[in-house]
Amino acid sequence: MIGPHAPSGRMRDHFDWPLFIAAALVAVLGVVNLYSATSVYAGSSPTLAEMYINQLYWLAIGGVAGALVVAVDYHHIERLAFVIYTLGVFGLILVFILGRDVRGAARWIELGSFRFQPSEFMKICLVIAMAKFLHDDAKSEERTLRDLAIPAVLTAVPALLVARQPDLGTALLLVLVFLTIASITRLRLRSLLAFVGTALVAVPIAWQYALPYQRARVTAFLNPAADLSGTGYHAYHARVAIGNGGILGQGFMSGMQNQYRFLPDQYSDFPFPVFAEEWGFVGSLVLLGLYAFLVLWSVRIAAQARDRFGAVLAVGCGAIIFWHTVFNLGMASGLLPVVGITLPLFSYGGSSVTTVLLAVALLMNVSVRRYVGVSTLDRL
Repeated sequence: MIGPHAPSGRMRDHFDWPLFIAAALVAVLGVVNLYSATSVYAGSSPTLAEMYINQLYWLAIGGVAGALVVAVDYHHIERLAFVIYTLGVFGLILVFILGRDVRGAARWIELGSFRFQPSEFMKICLVIAMAKFLHDDAKSEERTLRDLAIPAVLTAVPALLVARQPDLGTALLLVLVFLTIASITRLRLRSLLAFVGTALVAVPIAWQYALPYQRARVTAFLNPAADLSGTGYHAYHARVAIGNGGILGQGFMSGMQNQYRFLPDQYSDFPFPVFAEEWGFVGSLVLLGLYAFLVLWSVRIAAQARDRFGAVLAVGCGAIIFWHTVFNLGMASGLLPVVGITLPLFSYGGSSVTTVLLAVALLMNVSVRRYVGVSTLDRL
């Protein structure tokens, strides 16, 4: 067993190599894909063509930050949970003061040449705060909605701030992370049905307050052929690229949709269509398999965590990876509306990459300090 102050040698003996290798493979494939996706800008925009180099820098920075997180016992993080959460919310408030407007949304804070997106890091802050609350509020009986009132408030505050930026996709992801964690807390059936009913009633109300471009995205999803040159353009060419890949793909840097610039935002929102067109169904299965492994391994880590805080932390970090993957692949394949959520460790973006690496580091932290064979999920 590994205690909170286990010698570093013991920690090295229990290093979670499967988790590390899976995350590293996704990151490597992402850089290779990013090189291909931005190669079309080599002659016209050197800055865009060199995005893969910036991605390598961010992976290095995120890797160093992740190593520091792994080195610190996660119980020290537990003691600072609400401080970390408060700093995250403060960063979201600063966006409205210092934020830079890009495409009609103020989501980034710029400090000189350094730019970051506080809403990305808020996902980690929320998971840590919810893990702390559920660890302190230990209950063996089924929970009611009243028992989840505080976690709901902890989620609602950043979700509303993010929605005001506006960034509906990230706000929705915060809510889904909360729901994922809440789903493992033995919620009473009556309370669950009441929550579902309330959510269904809230949908038409939310539609009334949706911005025009948000409504347009939903409309384009429901009727993809209605405006192929406008709101439906992105999703249409993404689906064409995926279909062009066939079984084995068209080959590296040979995808027609990307090379002829039909595919927009191929380095951020739509990197998967580039990969699918070049590597086909087989390559796509490999990538999907890696993501599935990361999510299922997160559940395994949660089940073997030595305490409630570690278990919820693992579930929350796994939920971040899962929902990011589901939404990005869903909008690329036409199964979900376009919401602007990145593909973990695959899409270009410093804040996104660093956030996912921190999530992987927290998973590693819980894994190397677990009591093997103790199922904590059963006690939530």
